[in-house]
Amino acid sequence: MKVVRRGFIKSIPILCSYLFVGMAYGITMQNAGFAWYDAAIVSILVYTGAFQFVLISLLSSGASLITIAVTAFLMNSRQSFYALTFLEEFQSFKKHRGFLIRTMTDETYAVNCTIEKEEKDRAGVMFFVALFSKTSWVLAAALGGLLGELLPAQLNGIDFCMTALFVTIFIDQWEKTNNHKPALTGLLMAVLCLLIVGPDYFLLPALLLASAVLMFEKGAKENHEF
Repeated sequence: MKVVRRGFIKSIPILCSYLFVGMAYGITMQNAGFAWYDAAIVSILVYTGAFQFVLISLLSSGASLITIAVTAFLMNSRQSFYALTFLEEFQSFKKHRGFLIRTMTDETYAVNCTIEKEEKDRAGVMFFVALFSKTSWVLAAALGGLLGELLPAQLNGIDFCMTALFVTIFIDQWEKTNNHKPALTGLLMAVLCLLIVGPDYFLLPALLLASAVLMFEKGAKENHEF
């Protein structure tokens, strides 16, 4: 029960943000003509918030499966970089590995990074963070679909709660470590790519550049120590 409680406490910031954004997604699905359970089904099978909003437009416009697949791949390619962080660790998780791989999101990745490596049953805590997060997203999407006809509300700006979540996690991580070089490198690359390619395409090149710089620095440091 301690592991469940620990996982729940860790997932509270995600649950709060998913509640509002998930409901917004469900309402948007309902307004586009889909049933409330469609929002729940898509959330179970797809489970990638940003793309799910785009998927509404793609389905409504009759886009081909190839177009949908390519769009999903491009929008979620950043997950490859998340996987590198936990590559070796997940390989040692025999019980929860499959579920953790399939439920990795921006938010669960960020929260998992705050779990101390010395944490007892770290895999179990990660599992319940992922379980509570996905469950809350599915339920919020279904609830939004059900309430869609009853809430003719403006949804502009509701997704800012996700930004607030990442800012909070960033500050928490900053205060927990004395090594701020990775954070500053990522921030610098993000600003640089934002200025060069614009807000629609800056994320992937920023991740590539930041990863390359940090890997180069790590390799140079290991060679120097050798």
